[in-house]
Amino acid sequence: MSSSSPPVSSHNEWDPLEEVIVGRLDHAAVPPWHVVERARGLQGLAAVALRALAGRPYPWLLRANAQRELAWFVRLLEREGITVRRPEAMEHTRVARTPFWSSSGFCTASPRDLLLVVGDELIEAPSPWRARYFEGYAYRSLLKDYFARGARWSAAPKPQLADALYDHGYRAPRRGDPARCVITEWEPVFDAADFARCGRDLFVTLGNATNRAGVAWLRRHLGEDYAIHEIPSACPTPMHIDTTFIPLRPGFAMLNPAFADKARLPAALRGWQLVDGPPPDPIPGLSGAYLSLVSAWIHLNILSLDPRRVVVERSQVTLQRALRGWGFEPIPCDFMHYRVFGGGFHCATVDVRRRGVLERYH
Repeated sequence: MSSSSPPVSSHNEWDPLEEVIVGRLDHAAVPPWHVVERARGLQGLAAVALRALAGRPYPWLLRANAQRELAWFVRLLEREGITVRRPEAMEHTRVARTPFWSSSGFCTASPRDLLLVVGDELIEAPSPWRARYFEGYAYRSLLKDYFARGARWSAAPKPQLADALYDHGYRAPRRGDPARCVITEWEPVFDAADFARCGRDLFVTLGNATNRAGVAWLRRHLGEDYAIHEIPSACPTPMHIDTTFIPLRPGFAMLNPAFADKARLPAALRGWQLVDGPPPDPIPGLSGAYLSLVSAWIHLNILSLDPRRVVVERSQVTLQRALRGWGFEPIPCDFMHYRVFGGGFHCATVDVRRRGVLERYH
């Protein structure tokens, strides 16, 4: 980076990647059981295990396998000449208290959930997850460094996360049931991972991590230079857009055929080439009882290094074949164990700097 280059500059999901924040798994804890956990739609052994281990450190073997894959991923990025920054380690089993509630933590595996980069601005998201309320402090030294070097640093209003924010009678609906979310409109909340950036247009999915009040706050904060468009989800437990709508280059995006409601896509996507991502390939040796905090479609949670090259889970050969057919170069990397901590390649990163300029793509 030259001395004249901005420390933070990222306008979309595909420009050549130069600097990225990658999450950590140190001291990760199973999140405490709260009504928001019902929105994950976990069933069977996974739900039982989550309740049984709540508030305790993740079992060593689960953490060790994911740590090994995370280290490979970091080396891959560094070999590509990409600067990798990391959050500080936090002890997530520690119980923190506010005047309204107390909770142990989770982990710093998914910086994409808490930090939104729009141009030269870093925005701290007001996540509705009590277990992640203080997680942002792991990134504070990085944020202060970027700010000292000229970046803009903002934070949405810190939510209270009082009981009124949650529907305490919530049960995850089945496919075909009326849509229902665990969070209310009591105050603005959102996860940054519910937004996909395409220059002057941002696309959002409302659901169990982002409400309309949160979108309204961001829309007013960004002002007239940006437009925010909703992509309705057909998922019964919608959470985070990066397995539903995956923009890969100007005018080209991959859709999740199970989650994306094609009949209600925003007008801003007219003229785009929209292709269906293939269903996941089964992972050898991975049983259905595996403790995963994400949907089976996490294989679509990929990371673009530039408009051509894309990092993809190594086991997903069907997706790799599809990407090659669309003119991309998939870069295989093992990452299947990371799903235990709630994410894939896109979740595990925040692209701080991509080489490109602000444009509109429609």
